[in-house]
Amino acid sequence: MGIFTDLEAEFDIEIVEEFFSHYSFMIESLDTLVIGLEKEELYTNNINEIFRIFHNVKSSTGYLKLTPINKIVTLGEEVLDECRHLEGTGSDELINWLLVLSDQLQLYKNDLEENNDTLSATNHNIIRIPTSYLK
Repeated sequence: MGIFTDLEAEFDIEIVEEFFSHYSFMIESLDTLVIGLEKEELYTNNINEIFRIFHNVKSSTGYLKLTPINKIVTLGEEVLDECRHLEGTGSDELINWLLVLSDQLQLYKNDLEENNDTLSATNHNIIRIPTSYLK
């Protein structure tokens, strides 16, 4: 049995399908939002939107006990909470780190979609939290 099948066995099928639908939609929009952090006029809106995505994914993955996903978005949410109080353009370090998170979340999406037995290994670069948030 795969991850998705296990979720459907433990939780209401509608909840699992709704989670996957929303998760997929949110993850697909991440790269565009992250790249937009390079533009000062988009920074505030995009940081808040990425934070909202991480917060929503954190809530749902906590409920569904998808711990690896939950840990990554929790870390992302904590970093972005600090970034929300800043103005300017995102540093290359922040943008690259967020793209690593986005890639990891996409891998997890693929794992769920393919009903793999386990989630992919976590990219070790995720623990390299950016030290500067703005250019």
